[in-house]
Amino acid sequence: MSVMVSPGIATDPITMSHSQEAAEMRDRSRPLIHLENITKTYHLGEVDVPVLKGVSLSIARGEMVALMGASGSGKTTLMNILGCLDRPSSGEFWLDGQEMSGLSPDQRALVRTSKLGFVFQSFNLLPRTSAINNVLMPLDYAVDRHARSEAHGLAHSLLKQVGLAERMHHESSQMSGGQQQRVAIARALVNRPTLLLADEPTGNLDSRVGDEILRMFQRLHAEGITVILVTHDPKVASYADRTIRMADGLIEEDSPSSARSGGAHRSATSYPLPSSQPEFNHAALAATGAGAPPAPPNSPPLPTTSAWLPPTLRTALNNLRRHKMRSTLTVLGVIIGVAAVIAMREIGEGSKVAIGKTIASMGASKIPIFPAAVNNGGVSQGAGTFQSLKPGDVEAIARQCPAVTVVAPLVWAQAQAVYGHRNWSPQRLTGSTPGYLATRDWDVEEGECFTEADVSSRNGVCVIGSTVRRELFEDESPVGKIIRIRNVPFRIVGVLASRGADMMGQDQDDLIVAPWTTVKFRVNGQSAAPAKAADVARPTHNLYPAGSPLYPPVSTTQVVNRPQPVGQTNIDMIQAKAANTALVPVAIKQIAAILRERHHLGEGDSDDFNILDMTEIARASSRSSELMSTLLLVVATISLAVGGVGIMNIMLVSVTERTREIGLRMAVGARRHHILRQFLLEAFLLCLAGGVLGILVGRGTSILVREFQHWTTEISIPAIVISVAVSGGVGIVFGFYPAWKASRLDPIEALRHD
Repeated sequence: MSVMVSPGIATDPITMSHSQEAAEMRDRSRPLIHLENITKTYHLGEVDVPVLKGVSLSIARGEMVALMGASGSGKTTLMNILGCLDRPSSGEFWLDGQEMSGLSPDQRALVRTSKLGFVFQSFNLLPRTSAINNVLMPLDYAVDRHARSEAHGLAHSLLKQVGLAERMHHESSQMSGGQQQRVAIARALVNRPTLLLADEPTGNLDSRVGDEILRMFQRLHAEGITVILVTHDPKVASYADRTIRMADGLIEEDSPSSARSGGAHRSATSYPLPSSQPEFNHAALAATGAGAPPAPPNSPPLPTTSAWLPPTLRTALNNLRRHKMRSTLTVLGVIIGVAAVIAMREIGEGSKVAIGKTIASMGASKIPIFPAAVNNGGVSQGAGTFQSLKPGDVEAIARQCPAVTVVAPLVWAQAQAVYGHRNWSPQRLTGSTPGYLATRDWDVEEGECFTEADVSSRNGVCVIGSTVRRELFEDESPVGKIIRIRNVPFRIVGVLASRGADMMGQDQDDLIVAPWTTVKFRVNGQSAAPAKAADVARPTHNLYPAGSPLYPPVSTTQVVNRPQPVGQTNIDMIQAKAANTALVPVAIKQIAAILRERHHLGEGDSDDFNILDMTEIARASSRSSELMSTLLLVVATISLAVGGVGIMNIMLVSVTERTREIGLRMAVGARRHHILRQFLLEAFLLCLAGGVLGILVGRGTSILVREFQHWTTEISIPAIVISVAVSGGVGIVFGFYPAWKASRLDPIEALRHD
């Protein structure tokens, strides 16, 4: 024997052995239970109802005691105090040398799980739960927790020894009363208790099965377990060694049992009870199954949660599994809320991307420059009434503006295009240079663009959009074909890639782009403009008042073939493109400075041009899209909150419905934090499952909208992550109060709940 000694002190092993034996003898001689003047008074409103009026008694280790009395005598209240389910109003209660009356609820729960076992009159088995899982329940709350495989082996052995080897995977509703009571006994023994309390253990059984149950208690008593039987039946009390009779809250009689029936005598054969598992007379216990419904051969075990899961998580999953329909209806609100969040977020992101693409198709970094309104005598003539932009401005911007990568002039015309027997009037006939397509980031899908040489020579060449191609050529390739615009022939050299509608809903593909000189001078039929507007208004008769004209009039052909210098003509618009969107403000400042200098504008003069910042439009559109997305998200979040309220409501109902279950779990050792975690975990798992299903429904809705409504949608990973986190948070927030309420239930009141 190994003996620990203090340094420098000689210890005799024989003396130490004698000391230990003496300590063990003192422990055995000390009463297991000692009550000193115990009282219990219940307060019913303003009325005090005394139940125990000064009970004092002692129960030694290994005794089998019958606690008798009529209804209302206080025997059940005394048993609840002995079982640490209730506390006395006054007096002292000592259990195994420890004073119990001053312990907290969790401390009393620790005593119950380590030293006590309960066998209830109504069995108190968990509904829709197998026998083996009912037996395993106390081990989930034990301080020294067994490995799951070891716990299963112990429960299997106990059920086998009480004659339920073939029915251990059956639910309580599939067993007879005697079988249910034996499950309750196996559950009471699974923690190897020091004290076994049985409240009317045969009250719901017939006499034959009741006798077998009582003999089982005798065998447990023979193995050293202290057994207290609470009963009003003298026959049950005759199985005990000692009978305590109560009346009106006091002990009326405390004496050894005098009468014993023949079957009540303790068995002469003692069956040892090892520390790992109890061992009973299996043949005798199996006889209690006579008359019970036979177990179906090779009955399959009920599905159980994986053994490796933590006890609280396993219990929560089992409870949710047993209430499938209620769990499904509970998570429905969360599913709808999360699905709405995901769908709205993806639709909002899709609209944002679509707007971004539309703006990009129009040229996100392009800078349109228009003529401004002109004041004449203090009266504004309206925008475009004075053509202040000239081709020279384009050349100056290209040379002197480093923030601009490309710049192009624009002139417009409205005319009908004719090809064979088909004709089409595009929304706009645009005259420009090859740089125009670069400012729009527009590619030529088929063929090529016209060149600067075509612009200088005013050649009749053009590129067309996909809409014009469809209307004039259908499935025929248009490259190389000749169309006529105002009787001017144009050879198609390329087809532009399709762009679709712009932000205003106009078809961007319904256009023809040709050299601006050709559109200006051949389609519109204009020659070079005078150098100054004043020259147009100057009357010529003042110079040559009479006689024949000095020079013959210039014919139309001469005007077309001999235009004035290009620098003196006007253009409708200039379009520039910045190197990137960040340089757009810089480019606008540089362009404004160049144009003011070229147009000879003083410090006090207003600009005769307007520069449009497309990035502002993009930002405004993006803000509008984000606002709509946020509003949709708020609406979806409200629905998620409504789902959370539904979770709280259902969990509160669940607490009410499962009050007896909560009391039972507390009676077998569950502390408050066990109950709190179990219900909180159930709410969390419900919301988490709702979040996952909501993500699937939301993604499916987004895909259906994209396929059938042809809306642009974009998957949002942050929205998915946030939805899962929020759904779990909803479970914790809205599930906390029901869980807290469940953890604060009194085990006695919970067990009495109907």
